[in-house]
Amino acid sequence: MQSGLYVGISSQIALERRLNTLADNMANMNTVGFRATEVKFDEVMSRTQNDINAKVAFVTQGNDYLSTRTGELQRTGNPLDFAIKGNAWFAIDTPAGQVLTRDGRFTMDETGQLRSIRGYPVLDAGGAPIQLNREAGPPTVGADGIIMQNNQPVATLGLFTADVTRGFTRYENEGVIVVDNPQPVVEGFENSIVQGYVEQSNVNGIGEMTQLIQVNRAFESISALMRDSESSMSEAIRVLGGSNS
Repeated sequence: MQSGLYVGISSQIALERRLNTLADNMANMNTVGFRATEVKFDEVMSRTQNDINAKVAFVTQGNDYLSTRTGELQRTGNPLDFAIKGNAWFAIDTPAGQVLTRDGRFTMDETGQLRSIRGYPVLDAGGAPIQLNREAGPPTVGADGIIMQNNQPVATLGLFTADVTRGFTRYENEGVIVVDNPQPVVEGFENSIVQGYVEQSNVNGIGEMTQLIQVNRAFESISALMRDSESSMSEAIRVLGGSNS
């Protein structure tokens, strides 16, 4: 009976973690460039004390990973708005260091420096802030990220790839700080930039709500089973205790 309680507790811990990620995803349905958090759960097997052939399956707390599904591209017509086709990221310089983001809503400050929507410097492929000329008019950016002003190349909008599965932390919702060292995209056709568009959140609201309901029901079912198991154990102890008296 105790094994059943332990399995139930491990399941509740896993479900609680999934509930938290689902709630976070739902809260960021309208966050530009947001990528939904998914959780991978593994099964841990242990042998019971009374039967060496019997095994009990426990659920791990799970590992977070980001959905690689691309969000819908929305046309804005703003020459400083950018979206990425592919699995790459923009990079910005923040107080926490280099942060990767899919939010391409950029601005140009009074000195001509390209900045994120929150005011952080946008980085080129070499990791340096991008400097533009405010007097040269709106820039044009090709699919390869080369920024042109007055028909002259002035900088390159950096694209980076990283193995997010090795670990990451959120930074202000749309950004992520990764354990893996981000690598600049030098060449290739897997990733490209689209000017005048932004990428919407890739959260599927209907799908997330359905999962939220299913996880809540599973949590309630396990709680009911644990209460029944605890009641059975208490009854067994009471009966066995009475027979020995």
